[in-house]
Amino acid sequence: MNFYERLMQLDRRWIYLGVAIAVTIPVLAPFKVPVYITPEAKAVYEFVENTKPGEIIFLAIDYDPNAMAELHPMARTIMRQSFSRGIRLIISALSQNGPGMAEQLISQISKEYNKKNGVDYVYLGYKPYPGITILAMGQNFRIPFPTDYYGTPLDSLPMMDGVRNYDDVKGIISIVAGNIAEYWINYANGRYKAKVFFGVTGVMTADYYPFLQSGQLFGLLGGLKGASEYERLAKQEGVATEGMSIQTVAHLVIIAFIVVGNIGFFMSKKKKR
Repeated sequence: MNFYERLMQLDRRWIYLGVAIAVTIPVLAPFKVPVYITPEAKAVYEFVENTKPGEIIFLAIDYDPNAMAELHPMARTIMRQSFSRGIRLIISALSQNGPGMAEQLISQISKEYNKKNGVDYVYLGYKPYPGITILAMGQNFRIPFPTDYYGTPLDSLPMMDGVRNYDDVKGIISIVAGNIAEYWINYANGRYKAKVFFGVTGVMTADYYPFLQSGQLFGLLGGLKGASEYERLAKQEGVATEGMSIQTVAHLVIIAFIVVGNIGFFMSKKKKR
């Protein structure tokens, strides 16, 4: 077996070791990488920034714990930006395994800004069948959610006085993993003409650019990169910004292995000819 054939048959454990070493380097020797701000990420930030104090944004935390690494920084930064500006939030969690995780985040951030449940925010929690729930909320939030996550009737919460449906909020930001995103587009935007923004995982991002271009979406945050853009815009650099150096080095190592594999492939073919 010649050198080039050995390159093609490189044991995958060497690849895993190379990536492991690569992601360890930025942890031991932290450094920053430039973050280019995309127009679609800036649109989400400016929507929150231009919302007036006292107005309401609907924030949907529609992901499970397995997507926390990419999506939690988005939800955290948006919540902090909103509370710091005096914006009120209606929050839901329509992914089956996410409500407890979302409640922990809400509890943490609300304490940071001294915000009160029922006055500065309302946490609706979870209901099954997200499509039906999103459609029903377009008529009245009280149809699927007669009470909030903690069992308090919505009509007894001061913040919900005069607030019925999507017409009474400035827009919807769904931080989402999975097909719940399509329900927000089809029903909240398509049926009720609500302004919808997304934060999605990296592998989902390309699927939603057509909706952005068609005007069905008004802004888009894609994966850890989108989260780092938002942190940079909001001047709240945190987990996502720190993670960009790790992600960059890991991607470079993977690209290097791909290049090496291709060199081995083409050179072994040439040698055989």
